Amino acid sequence: MDSTDKRIVEALQKNGRTTNVELARMNDLAPSSMLERVRRLEEKGVIQGYRAILNPKALGYSVQAMVMINLDRHQAGSIDIFEDKIRAVPEVRACYHITGQYDYIVHLVVQDIEHLGEVVKHTLASIDGVEKQETFLTLSTIKEDLGYSLERVDEED
Repeated sequence: MDSTDKRIVEALQKNGRTTNVELARMNDLAPSSMLERVRRLEEKGVIQGYRAILNPKALGYSVQAMVMINLDRHQAGSIDIFEDKIRAVPEVRACYHITGQYDYIVHLVVQDIEHLGEVVKHTLASIDGVEKQETFLTLSTIKEDLGYSLERVDEED
């Protein structure tokens, strides 16, 4: 990525609805050249897609939690089963396979404490292979995902 590509990606991370004409104007390029650059970034997989960022509270989701999970077996089959089941849980916002004391960290977004209890007790605990889980309530959000830093991304000539 060159410096123009970085500016394009930064602008689109801030506002995915930035038009091609606006991007072109911001970078002193013709709209046709800008469209070609954006398409190239999409083809390379740098830009994977576009989406709306929703307000969870406006949708009725007032509780977020992190659930640390350990599996009882660490064989490919049991790991695949667990990961497939987690992908199917609508309340799971993100799930990461991690190192350390736990095997996974799962980010849940739910309506209320009762809903959290249902998901933890009846959905997560019922997945074959889950040995232990520990739930942490999120008190506040300090920093949201605003995209990736491009400061250390090497530039092409």
